[in-house]
Amino acid sequence: QVQLVESGGGLVQAGGSLRLSCAASGRTFSTYRMGWFRQAPGKEREFVAAISWNGGTTYYADSVKGRFTISRDNAKRTVYLQMSNLKPEDTAIYYCNANRGLDVYRPDEYAYWGQGTQVTVSS
Repeated sequence: QVQLVESGGGLVQAGGSLRLSCAASGRTFSTYRMGWFRQAPGKEREFVAAISWNGGTTYYADSVKGRFTISRDNAKRTVYLQMSNLKPEDTAIYYCNANRGLDVYRPDEYAYWGQGTQVTVSS
């Protein structure tokens, strides 16, 4: 059982930076692939980034490559999303995900989700 709590969202001007954090409960954190997804008003939830259980492999949506960096600290049971050069189109609720499924981009029904944190980027 995993509980996830996101933090770090807020209001930032275009071109600015934010770092999101996702704190996980339980000692099984290190066995999960972690990911970040986001959902903008009126749109479906979309994949943003993911990182393998040991941090050795990362995945990014084309829209955030070169701007966002995902990382994890298994000792702290925390995953991060460093967001730089933010754009208005990055505005969304960002959700943390813990997944053991085969599909990096589509979490299965056994995945865990956080409550989300709002990121708003003004132009």
